[in-house]
Amino acid sequence: MTYSIVGRDAATGELGVGVQSQAFNTGSAVPWARPGVGAVATQSFTDRRYGWRGLELLATGVSPDEALARLRADDELVDLRQVGMLAADGTSAQWTGANCVPSAGSARGGSWISQANMVASPRVWEAMGEAFDAAGGSLALRLMDALEAAEAEGGDWRGRGGAAIVVVPAQGEPWERVIDLRVEEGDGSLLELRRLLERALAYRAANRAETGRAAIAGAAGLPDTHVRLLAVWDAAERGDLEDARAQLAELERADPRWRDALRSMSLVPELAALQQLFSIS
Repeated sequence: MTYSIVGRDAATGELGVGVQSQAFNTGSAVPWARPGVGAVATQSFTDRRYGWRGLELLATGVSPDEALARLRADDELVDLRQVGMLAADGTSAQWTGANCVPSAGSARGGSWISQANMVASPRVWEAMGEAFDAAGGSLALRLMDALEAAEAEGGDWRGRGGAAIVVVPAQGEPWERVIDLRVEEGDGSLLELRRLLERALAYRAANRAETGRAAIAGAAGLPDTHVRLLAVWDAAERGDLEDARAQLAELERADPRWRDALRSMSLVPELAALQQLFSIS
């Protein structure tokens, strides 16, 4: 008893799923995604097999239509299921069983599919697609906008509960994630998911920047300790060891264990510039 949207970013190749339901812990069951393969939302008396096995089938080159047909063929409760499956090449398939709790239905666009059941009106699944198409920014932000649009149309008629967003890169190992966030329950779950998403994107931007990481982190309101840690890294990379040592000293005043922590971090290739701190201090 859920609404969800599965989307693809044509520019980056990222794939993802956004979901919200009154049900507790829905983020652990509904969204599935694998880099370079596809993404699946399995809901309505959720059978996780559609997610796990569905991605395995897509990975072998089976089309979403064929994968969904094979999985339905072995499902004794198929008329209670609702599934959306989107492959990395943009092809998709959907199923809404005849016994799903109304309102129940689905929609699709050029780079997304939406599905919902036990929701306030058919506008729920339609609104998700409209918001996704109208939104800008990253795939994760577009999925978030879609969930909020669904909620504005009444969402799950029982109320709000679990919510989640999962996004995977265009290519990579099966376990790689761009975003993997969920809120287990609560009337404010979408508000909290939005807050966590903005925080996650801020961390990602700061940690992946080539320069000015501390400034990015500070502007995003990330914790002071993280800002100072990035300031040490920034200073070391630009060769300003005096500033780097001063920033490290501030960290050590907060907790002397930071010196050993940064010494270990310096063994990571991307952080090798930090090694200079320990050769002169």
